[in-house]
Amino acid sequence: MSSKLSDWFKERLGLDDLPFFKTPDYMYKVDYWLGALVASAFIYTVITGLILLLYYNAQAGYNSTEFVINSVPYGSVVLYSHLYGAYAMIILAYVHMFRNYFAGAYKKPRELLWIIGVIMLVLTLGTAFLGYSLIGDALATSAVDVGEGIISSIPGLSIFIPLLFGNYDAGDYGRVLAWHIIFTALIGLLFVFHFFMAEHYGMMPSRKVKDKVPAVYMKEEWQKFNPWWPRNFVYMMSLVFLSWGFILIIPNALAYLNGLPQQLNPFLNPKPAPPPNSPAAAHITTYPPWFFLFLYKIADFTSDVLIFLFIGVIIPLIYLILVPFLDRTEYLHPLKRKVFVGIGILMATYLIQTTIWGDLTPGVEIPVGQQVLVYLPPAIIVALGLSAIKPRTDNKGNIKGTISPITVLAFVLASSLFVIAGIELLANPTILTVGIFIPLAGIFVLTTKKIAPIALKAEQKSENMAISEERVPEWKKKLAEGLVAVLFIYAVVLAAQIWTIPATGYFSNLFGVDLGLIFLMLGEGISLYHYVVYRK
Repeated sequence: MSSKLSDWFKERLGLDDLPFFKTPDYMYKVDYWLGALVASAFIYTVITGLILLLYYNAQAGYNSTEFVINSVPYGSVVLYSHLYGAYAMIILAYVHMFRNYFAGAYKKPRELLWIIGVIMLVLTLGTAFLGYSLIGDALATSAVDVGEGIISSIPGLSIFIPLLFGNYDAGDYGRVLAWHIIFTALIGLLFVFHFFMAEHYGMMPSRKVKDKVPAVYMKEEWQKFNPWWPRNFVYMMSLVFLSWGFILIIPNALAYLNGLPQQLNPFLNPKPAPPPNSPAAAHITTYPPWFFLFLYKIADFTSDVLIFLFIGVIIPLIYLILVPFLDRTEYLHPLKRKVFVGIGILMATYLIQTTIWGDLTPGVEIPVGQQVLVYLPPAIIVALGLSAIKPRTDNKGNIKGTISPITVLAFVLASSLFVIAGIELLANPTILTVGIFIPLAGIFVLTTKKIAPIALKAEQKSENMAISEERVPEWKKKLAEGLVAVLFIYAVVLAAQIWTIPATGYFSNLFGVDLGLIFLMLGEGISLYHYVVYRK
């Protein structure tokens, strides 16, 4: 039955004629499909955003937001998951970018694909900032004030403030909403271009298969791989439902957490802050959106706005756009392009460090000496570590038994935080500094044990990666079929009772939790179906 239905769609839509990438068996793993996860978060955010447009009034931003939460049926479910859908898209976009960076996916012939991806990331951050501003609470208005201040401090650019923000200070968010929609449309347009280019070149092959550029499968090699329809489609749908499930469950469960510490509010509180003109607004710390915490912290390093923009925006952006043309090596292995891998590790480390720093000390000016204390250790660790790690090769010259850049990144972060906590403990020995130092010391020891065998050139077995999948025992397939049936039954039971949840009020967010669970069950069920039908 499923085969006939698949053939019907294939014939009616001409799916065999689409120039989509045929996929080898070993690529059905999540790390090869991070772009699909970003796309699923984007699609969910667009759908919920269109629903919110039906109720949102840009001339009364905060009151309109409160109306959606309190009066629109399941409005808080849509709003909170829209917010966390954007959060998920940003996090996944960063993971996708750094994964491709370390894999060398910016190299020939994917240079333009990489550049479009970087531009999409910038547009995503801008779109998220504008959407965050539409809430109109004390945190959003403070973030807009800072943005206006940065623009107005650059000679000649203050004329663009009305164009960007309109009459925001008077409570009219129409211009911000317009830019939010325009940026979203631009992301969608670039996404279509990005998607078709990605399908044209195909996913990056494993370095076990192609260790030099151009790392693409030739057309004749495609013939032995799985066609895009229906296997890729089925696998993508499992990822879509799984990601949508988490996007729904997390914020709607967090809606029931009260009394969070101030430092956790930028990350774990989906509810709006008080309005800017209320007495309660005077008692909260004004944070920027968490995805700009690193940028706002850099603003505390210097009073010169141009220097701040060069450090936090212009230099990293120019580097990411130009890296395909700067890294001219033909090899893809990280240890054969140490300089660029080191820069990537430091970029990720500094991004995480500065975000945490901005969360802990928002708006606190940082002297140069303290900046050096925070940012110098990672640079020294990366430089010495990458210099010390000597690649071991087999008879064919292939590198084996090496450590991944992600592990190195974890080691650099753990080492840096351990050093900073140790210095702070010596300078200010208190129960708090001791409590921070001890767990960081434990993490440092664990990551050191992980990386030490490589640094000391200990013998390791080379990981063999088969291009074809191992044959699955029949009993595992039978077990998977049973689990699909169980998940389907649970999903039906949840779907039958979900409508008994009140549409508004305190318990309404349970609707989002239950709907998220249904999506998770559907996603896992489709994943198991993929396992049963397509695994040999």
